[in-house]
Amino acid sequence: MEYVENLFSLEGKTAVITGGGGVLAGSIAEALLGAGASLSLWGRGEDSLKTAKRRLLKKSEKSRLHTVVVDTSDEDGVNEAYTVTERDLGSPRILINGVGGNRGKSSFVETEVELFESVLKLNLVAGLLVPTKIFARRWIQAGIEGCIINIASMSSYIPLSGVWGYDAAKAGVLNLTMGCAKEFAPHGIRVNAIAPGFFLGKQNRHLLVNERTGELTERGKAVVSHTPFGRFGAPEELAGAVLFLASERASGFVTGISIPIDGGYLVHNI
Repeated sequence: MEYVENLFSLEGKTAVITGGGGVLAGSIAEALLGAGASLSLWGRGEDSLKTAKRRLLKKSEKSRLHTVVVDTSDEDGVNEAYTVTERDLGSPRILINGVGGNRGKSSFVETEVELFESVLKLNLVAGLLVPTKIFARRWIQAGIEGCIINIASMSSYIPLSGVWGYDAAKAGVLNLTMGCAKEFAPHGIRVNAIAPGFFLGKQNRHLLVNERTGELTERGKAVVSHTPFGRFGAPEELAGAVLFLASERASGFVTGISIPIDGGYLVHNI
């Protein structure tokens, strides 16, 4: 077991998760803390961050856990959040770009341009561009060989119906993951992505499950029937892929890839 522990240990590393108050972020946070990392949760909602911190403190000492209220679409705010995290926990070496989500559903011809743009900004600007830009710049200046893990989606590969801004944004996440991986490789900075299939979170639960009856909605039934495993994912099933990508001993020669964690969703056929 010592070999496995050494391979995946993040002891002495500081990680940042943006969108740190979410369900999937919480599971990723548990994995990073369990591997020995110190952790800073970033998000816009102070209440959700406090709730996440209280839950995580049941499994981790206070000295390794930290929260920062920040809008990750704001460069000055992200730069200041990095400085605060560095002061309190040490220089971050791992960035999980967890900000994202969808707003609304419609046919293409009824798509509201303003809504489309807001989803692009949420997933690509706040969810990738600004944090990646600030972290990479500071790492390059300091000679830090860091690791960035983006959150892609099934819609990074094939579009989901009715969520046009989300489809475009998540396709962009995959594209920018590969582009950044090439640009930052000479500096020893690795950039990869995980692509969760369908997991029940704050934003999609009401679309997939009838909250009154607990039964699957029509969309939920369609998702499960398209997933060879015949179920939604459990948040803890993201842990292994994240720890693999976060550890340079385990994946030090891996950059520019995405790992689908989807129960076979992408290999469904008829």
